[in-house]
Amino acid sequence: MLKVDLASRRTRVFGSDLRNPNGLAWNPQSGRLWVAVNERDEIGDDLVPDYMTSLREGGFCGWPYSYFGQNVDVRAKPPRPDLVATAIRPDYALGSHTASLGLTFDQDSSLPPPYHGGAFVSQHGSWNRSVYSGYKVIFIAFQNGKPVDRPRNVLSGFIGAAGTAMGRPVGVTFDKMGALLVGNVIRRVTPASGS
Repeated sequence: MLKVDLASRRTRVFGSDLRNPNGLAWNPQSGRLWVAVNERDEIGDDLVPDYMTSLREGGFCGWPYSYFGQNVDVRAKPPRPDLVATAIRPDYALGSHTASLGLTFDQDSSLPPPYHGGAFVSQHGSWNRSVYSGYKVIFIAFQNGKPVDRPRNVLSGFIGAAGTAMGRPVGVTFDKMGALLVGNVIRRVTPASGS
């Protein structure tokens, strides 16, 4: 359950039953609160997709009874069809087992125009998938407060020739100069000269 206490000085529930939410960020276009969520494991390589979604006050997001909306997880005992019937489908799938651990929105960054007005997500990478997924930073364009189009790679190359991880991005934020900062080892991403 995510509770946010803002200037109103009261606690509001913005989403409940999220599995491993990370990277809370306010969308500057819509003013809505967004989160990246790492979904459940051990259902297979392609289930369940990690996602990012806007949070709705009082919204139910499924954990542990259902995933990605109203897809029942039969492993949950006892089953709760009453809750599953109210589960909200997330806004945007980020890929299965990407371990998306960071989320920030562009606000006057120094990056070139294709990377304006959307969300940056750091994907720590899979540990339980036969083929790696994640291990990069992606950008998702937004229009009218909603994600549009497929993600664009911003920073990748974290898997070496021998198939070993050479880095695992954790968080994303912007510095005062508008450059994108990527952790766990801080990387500063700026536009190439002349772009």
